[in-house]
Amino acid sequence: MRFDHKSIVVTGGALGIGKAACEIFAERGASLAILDWDEKAGEDTRRSIEANGGKAMFQKVNVAEFGAVEAAIGAAAEAFGSIDSLVVSAGIQRYGTAVTTDEGQWDEVMSVNLKGAWNAARASIPYIRKQGGTIVNVSSVQALASQQNVLAYTTSKHGLIGLTRSMAMDFAKEGIRVNAVCPGTVDTPMLQWAASLDPDPDSVYEACNAMHPIGRIAQPREIAEVIAFLAHDSSSFVTGAVWTVDGGLLTQIGGVPKTDQ
Repeated sequence: MRFDHKSIVVTGGALGIGKAACEIFAERGASLAILDWDEKAGEDTRRSIEANGGKAMFQKVNVAEFGAVEAAIGAAAEAFGSIDSLVVSAGIQRYGTAVTTDEGQWDEVMSVNLKGAWNAARASIPYIRKQGGTIVNVSSVQALASQQNVLAYTTSKHGLIGLTRSMAMDFAKEGIRVNAVCPGTVDTPMLQWAASLDPDPDSVYEACNAMHPIGRIAQPREIAEVIAFLAHDSSSFVTGAVWTVDGGLLTQIGGVPKTDQ
């Protein structure tokens, strides 16, 4: 799957799944606009891509602020001549229930995970619609189920599926395909941060490995390969779809039936 002469915006492109997606796109010929609020990581990713022969630009952006997102994407369109695809990978994880989540935490998560995706889409679509293209939203298995104590995160990821399907219907006739990827547990800085909250971080990794039928968690590039497929013309008849990339996590039913064997 080549992306020669394509220009792709990736929010949250400095780390984790977003970074892996940037690397794949660059390796396969695309020009990358990396949007992230982590300036050091963003510049490191840009330099790494350019050192390997790719083309990339980095812009420090808080995706919750539409004006900043619009300006960054406009600058990318001017630099590259077009915007062909958008990948929304910016996201944060916070913990709490309907009682323990305060208003500030709720607003923070919704602003980044859901409003940020909307901001990126409405800033990108005016460019993508000129020639057609794709949007891929990185959601989560927690868009389809939920753990305990993750109210705001789960709600935002459920909302991202609705955003994906709505945009897929609204812009299908303009040649824009919109899909979502729902990863299981992935070895990213977000997981490392979550594990660090536990007195025994290694036990968190052990539990995460065990709960996936495939026997391990994912590496970011494994999720990014699916993102690349959905951004490519190879998936030309796919829109409004929700792709689980979860090592079988949501397929299993708890418990082990008794057998004679």
